Amino acid sequence: MKKLILLSLLTTFLFSCSNKTENKQTENQAQEPTITMADASVINVYYFHGKQRCKTCIAVGDLAKKTIAKVYAGNEKVKFTEVDTSNKQFEELVNKYEVSWNALIISKGDNSVDITEQAFANALNSPDVLTNLIKEEVDKRVD
Repeated sequence: MKKLILLSLLTTFLFSCSNKTENKQTENQAQEPTITMADASVINVYYFHGKQRCKTCIAVGDLAKKTIAKVYAGNEKVKFTEVDTSNKQFEELVNKYEVSWNALIISKGDNSVDITEQAFANALNSPDVLTNLIKEEVDKRVD
């Protein structure tokens, strides 16, 4: 009897989590940004990721997004875009940068730099190092 109650509670919990995930995905899909690949005057900070993300993956994306929002607030020439590599909407962008999993790429026209390795090495233990690297690479591309 106890096993049956436990199994029922577990099933209810899993179903509840599943619904929350589906609702979150629907909300996120409705708010996906427009890609500005063709505009060579815009500095794009692209954070590529798959559906499943670890703690470090989430930290890289969050830190990059916060850095751009804080340091370049009001600057329409610097944009952060989170790219779900499994979403067909981003297929052209994924192919352009030849991304197969996770990546943090800063790009302005044909001038781009892949800072993925440094991002994953520093996001959790040395976030200031990553923040400074992002600022440095973006500032190199500001007119």
